[in-house]
Amino acid sequence: MNIVLICFAGMSTSMLVRKMQEAADNRGISAKIWATGATTAIDDLEEEKVDCILIGPQARYDLDKMIPIAEEQDCPIDVISSDLYGTFDGEKVLDMALDLIKSY
Repeated sequence: MNIVLICFAGMSTSMLVRKMQEAADNRGISAKIWATGATTAIDDLEEEKVDCILIGPQARYDLDKMIPIAEEQDCPIDVISSDLYGTFDGEKVLDMALDLIKSY
């Protein structure tokens, strides 16, 4: 499973990625969870197939730009709520990604 988080600057997103990866590892889920900036996402996602795209709340204005990429990737896309993002709850954000993938 390959989950990407799209962020604006990357500092806080890297902490959330780490917490999500720990949650996946603790559950025995084989996952690659990584982040990329909104300005480089298009190029990065041309090179790698992903199963889910999550956008940080600070980059939500890029959602319209990312929807065609999600369609090309044939994967779900959504914006992480400010509440979830602000608490760095890797378990809940991982659950969000898994739910999106399952219902896609």
